[in-house]
Amino acid sequence: MSTGTVAKPSAAPKKAGRRKLTWPWILLIVAAGLVLFSVVRVISGADDLTSVGQISGALQLAVPIAMAGLGGLWAERAGVVNIGLEGMMILGTWFGAWAGYQWGPWTGVVVGILGGALGGLLHAIITVTFNVNHIVSGVAINILAVGFTQYLSNFTFAEAEGGSSKQSPRIDPITDITIPGLSDWLIDLQQKHWFLISDIAGILGGLVTHLSLLTVVAALLIPATWWLLWRTSFGLRLRSCGENPVAAESLGVNVYKYKYIAVVVSGGLAGLGGAFLAIVSTGIYQEGQTGGRGYIGLAAMIFGNWMPGGMALGASLFGFTDSLKIRGGAENVHALLLLVALLLVIAALWQLYKKKYVVAAISAAFSAAFFLWYVLTDEVPSQFVDAAPYITTLLVLALSAQRLRMPKADGLPYRKGEGK
Repeated sequence: MSTGTVAKPSAAPKKAGRRKLTWPWILLIVAAGLVLFSVVRVISGADDLTSVGQISGALQLAVPIAMAGLGGLWAERAGVVNIGLEGMMILGTWFGAWAGYQWGPWTGVVVGILGGALGGLLHAIITVTFNVNHIVSGVAINILAVGFTQYLSNFTFAEAEGGSSKQSPRIDPITDITIPGLSDWLIDLQQKHWFLISDIAGILGGLVTHLSLLTVVAALLIPATWWLLWRTSFGLRLRSCGENPVAAESLGVNVYKYKYIAVVVSGGLAGLGGAFLAIVSTGIYQEGQTGGRGYIGLAAMIFGNWMPGGMALGASLFGFTDSLKIRGGAENVHALLLLVALLLVIAALWQLYKKKYVVAAISAAFSAAFFLWYVLTDEVPSQFVDAAPYITTLLVLALSAQRLRMPKADGLPYRKGEGK
């Protein structure tokens, strides 16, 4: 009688996680994107796609959205959903303009930040102390901000010289930077419309031509946030409040304090975005000028997977498409049809490589549809031009939804003492 040996059960194979993009791969993707844009520009003749003015305009349009998105990131990393970013931006535009036209633009920036922070403090009191639903609180703040600023305008701007009940007097501009010599050389190089070289020159030229000092400050806040939240003990404690506040409290973290700090900073950043709109983008406060940018900032934050770098990329994407609409209108948006068709071809080839034949076929079909739309038309309807930035945002969010992971305790109710 033979004895059989019982094999030990093998350990379950570990699921392969998503590979983290390394810098060589990131640079390769950026280079491929530049080549693709250059091909589209040459074929379509839409030379403004990567011009100095286009990049400069895109940067200016992206900053308010990026500040709102960065504010949302601070709040949600601490576990508080901040739908009230739009209202906090509105407070930033009003207070920034009110102080700016009287005492100078930089004073306006500081007061605009304080105005947004005031909205953040109100949201923190309602959600953290009284544990009200975060969405309800955010919507209420948005509504209150509209009514409050309208009320204030009636007896401030309406009585000021050059103002009215719906707009402020003109605000002095903030100094901008242009690097002499380099800026002119890059503009000349871009205007030659050479393949790839002119596109790179246009992008670099947009970063060194008429660059507002406030844009530089706003841009530096993005890596500063990354360092503070991911490289310091303060950031670790704050993020722990958004992941597991009960465990954080059991380790001695004052969860309420960190949530308050995060939401007030969130409001201040949104207020900075609003002040930028009033002082830099337009030089004047106008009723309704935020135009939903607080909500778009939230979308950029989600697209960026609650990380500063990804959020900045999402804000830049919206700013770029919005600038295309403003500068070139139908011609530039028409060129985007060709860009989308080529991107869908690349997506179809990638899905074929991964042996996902159904998805590849769908991508190829949509690519053919966009290509036919481009070939058979000379321009797109004006309604599509106006909606292009919002459509782009929705498409990107839809395509990136499977890769997202929000903080585990984001938006969940929490009571002090649960960790004891």
